[in-house]
Amino acid sequence: MTEEPAVAEAARTETPTVPVPTRARVGRQVRVPKTAELVAAELRRQIVRGELKPGDALPPESGLMEQFGISRPTLREAFRVLESESLITVRRGAHGGARVSAPDSDVAARFAGLILEYRGATLGDVYRAAAVIEPPCVRQLAAKHTADDIKRLRDAVAAEKTVLDDPLSLVDAQDTFHALLVELTGNQTLILLCGMLRNIIDRANASYTAAATDAATQKAQALKGHRAHVRLVGLIESGKADEAEKLWQRHISGADDVVNGAGPKTVLELID
Repeated sequence: MTEEPAVAEAARTETPTVPVPTRARVGRQVRVPKTAELVAAELRRQIVRGELKPGDALPPESGLMEQFGISRPTLREAFRVLESESLITVRRGAHGGARVSAPDSDVAARFAGLILEYRGATLGDVYRAAAVIEPPCVRQLAAKHTADDIKRLRDAVAAEKTVLDDPLSLVDAQDTFHALLVELTGNQTLILLCGMLRNIIDRANASYTAAATDAATQKAQALKGHRAHVRLVGLIESGKADEAEKLWQRHISGADDVVNGAGPKTVLELID
């Protein structure tokens, strides 16, 4: 609902009881943040720092309005900002309210996919980026791993085996295996970056699989991929870092060739 002019003006001129950035380069024009942006920034900071945890209910609107010294329209604008970032969910009505959500990497992946599609990126671009990240992770895992790491990898390939005759389920299972290889490194930056790439690749793979008409060829490719995953786990368990890294480099490059070879149009199409 659009605010009335007088209310909107009040929201812009309120003096919130939240920190306001004041440092700026001399001579540089500065955009003063809207009150709602400042309130959203403070709540965002509390969520990211763990002061507000997933599932926590935010205080009632009246309490937040008093705390920040703002109007209801301004508070609801701040809520809309945080909802767009998937940091809170808001239920309307008498029994509604705002609850904290965990920051979701899928949100970042959707935005990244949107930008890549706008720039005309190809599936090859995304696969080559994955080929930069995943093989060194495999090398690291082969050099240093635990018995639990190997168990999780073996469980993942066992899950693949149960769905070899279900192409779409197999796509999900194999993509889970790829993500696990990076997750087991424990590097949160790589996990996030690779998660964004895998989200895009997952959607592209699912579209390719759903559109494929040659069931025999598709199954042969699926079996080849599964065998590569099984072999990789063996190399990691044996500590053969060089062989594991090279195998995974070939595997990702081969997947790139298959998907891009399926048709002349390889530009990303991720918008539903």
